[in-house]
Amino acid sequence: MMKKLFSILAVALFLPLQACAVEQWQEGTHYEVINDQATEEKQVLEFFSFWCPHCYNFEPLVEQVKSQLGEDVKFNKVHVNFMGFADKETQDAATRAMMVGRALKKSDKLNKAVFEYIHKQRSPLTSMDDLKNIFAINGVEKAEFDKMVKSFGVNSLFSKNNKLIAQYRQHVRSVPTFIVNGKFRPTFTRDMTPDDMIDLIVWLSQQK
Repeated sequence: MMKKLFSILAVALFLPLQACAVEQWQEGTHYEVINDQATEEKQVLEFFSFWCPHCYNFEPLVEQVKSQLGEDVKFNKVHVNFMGFADKETQDAATRAMMVGRALKKSDKLNKAVFEYIHKQRSPLTSMDDLKNIFAINGVEKAEFDKMVKSFGVNSLFSKNNKLIAQYRQHVRSVPTFIVNGKFRPTFTRDMTPDDMIDLIVWLSQQK
């Protein structure tokens, strides 16, 4: 009897919280539905550019989002090549370098190094050689970089990145843009706090 009472109380407590979340985040105000069907796998895609100052400033929030997502949700950064910060060839080179970092399982460290090279050190990034030097300073041998950047594995990751760009290009008007479960695009309003933005993305990741 006591166990049943606890179960009833748990449900009673959970429902108001759930209703509050649904009431707080409204379609058309806080997010848009961009597809009829959600992806089978729960996922959060962040479309970003290393050259974008907003993306750089958003990085601490991205780390918090990743830490709060459920274990069943995959997070993936998608580097775009259509921003006006640099020519397409250089942006593609940055994407390839990012995939080297991903293949080495050092994405967080190497992505941060590229971001800081551009925004903190304010150094021009104009070629693959610049990226190679950044990686070398951060522990990736230049010979290893040269080998990996042309490897089948990195080519495959690079191709997957560009397929995601093509798939969602019409929905990415600026960066950073988040696409959640292939169906939802969060809209950050002026009155939202950083915690609100994180909560919205995490909440959407559990929606179908």
